[in-house]
Amino acid sequence: MEETISLQDLFKTIRKRLFLIAFITVIAITISGVVSFMILTPIYQSSTQILINQTKQETTSVNAQDIQTNLQLINTYNVIIKSPAILSKVIEKLDLDTTPTDLNNQITVNSVQNSQVVTVAVQDPNPRQAVEIANTIASVFQVEIVKLMNVDNVNILAEAVLAENPSPIKPDPKLNMAIAAVIGLMLGVGIAFLLEYLDTTMKTEQDIEELLGLPILGLVSTIPDKEIQNAKVQVTQRRGRV
Repeated sequence: MEETISLQDLFKTIRKRLFLIAFITVIAITISGVVSFMILTPIYQSSTQILINQTKQETTSVNAQDIQTNLQLINTYNVIIKSPAILSKVIEKLDLDTTPTDLNNQITVNSVQNSQVVTVAVQDPNPRQAVEIANTIASVFQVEIVKLMNVDNVNILAEAVLAENPSPIKPDPKLNMAIAAVIGLMLGVGIAFLLEYLDTTMKTEQDIEELLGLPILGLVSTIPDKEIQNAKVQVTQRRGRV
């Protein structure tokens, strides 16, 4: 029985403060939309793929040991791609107003498990510059790896290409607004229950009955102002007759 009453009180409180909950939810969605569309800077991403192959030799045969060796080198190559030795030359070649550390934060290097393909993804507010940085990193790495490790086993598999109508990868306004709606709803419900908890005034006879634990024996009805006015008129008329 207690659980039923508690559940009833829960829905009663939500229904009572429904306007407040909806208002807070709408405000949260609106703020999220304004921030996503008007304040946050759109970030675009472009990527290029590099193939880590076997060292060039006169023979064209490839065995399992060669492939395994190449796979072990990929982790080393991933570190080299984001190293100042590569990024400094990229900055110099493109005349970028940044540092190797800042450029490093824009780059993500991934390789699929058991694959010799490395993907270099670059994020930048300028979609064209993201493409240029990605392709330049690949070309510089292809040249510098020969000097750094004395190997020539890197080929560019796919260059980054600028789309006709590039779309930013972040922010995602729809996702941000959906998250804001959930947060606003939770916040609204929390504030509604807080206000209900802090409200100790007794507004109905049921409140008095629950507080005192005693049955209600009678009620004093409220007399409408119109009836009071009519009563005053009748009393005045009677006095006039007397």
